[in-house]
Amino acid sequence: MLKNTENKYGIIAKTLHWISALTVLGLFVVGYWMVDLTYYSEWYKTAPLWHKSIGILLLIASLFRLFWRFYSPAPKAITSHSKQVKLASSLAHIGIYILLFTLMTSGYLISTADGRGIAVFNWFSVPTLGEIFSDQADIAGLIHKYVAYALIALSLLHAVAAVKHHVIDKDDTLKRMTR
Repeated sequence: MLKNTENKYGIIAKTLHWISALTVLGLFVVGYWMVDLTYYSEWYKTAPLWHKSIGILLLIASLFRLFWRFYSPAPKAITSHSKQVKLASSLAHIGIYILLFTLMTSGYLISTADGRGIAVFNWFSVPTLGEIFSDQADIAGLIHKYVAYALIALSLLHAVAAVKHHVIDKDDTLKRMTR
């Protein structure tokens, strides 16, 4: 089943979810590692190219994911969940999307502040808007760093909550995204 039902996520939503989760985690690890690369490292140019390219592909996937969410709405909340749990879940999902798009926007602003577009694996190039404000690369860099930490923290909380629902509450929250 491609589309979501009232009780379960469809294959498109599941695939987008897990690809996004793994990609965000991978980009975080690579980003954390690459800030310490020196000019003489063999990865000095390659790691940022891959990081930016995968980031742009994640942006495209995330935009499609939002479209898909409107086209195929998420399953209804599990009836045993309290109003507080339902609200926390909604706020966490909204927060993840806000952080994700803030992270990608700040990454774009860092990468294009020098007036060059972003080459995506030499397949295509994303044009630049140039430097929109003073110290764009530095300001966007700080935002990128702290939003990345916030996204990882919220994503970990999201994962812990899913495991808690599975192990302690014994409900279908996690199963709806894995089966």
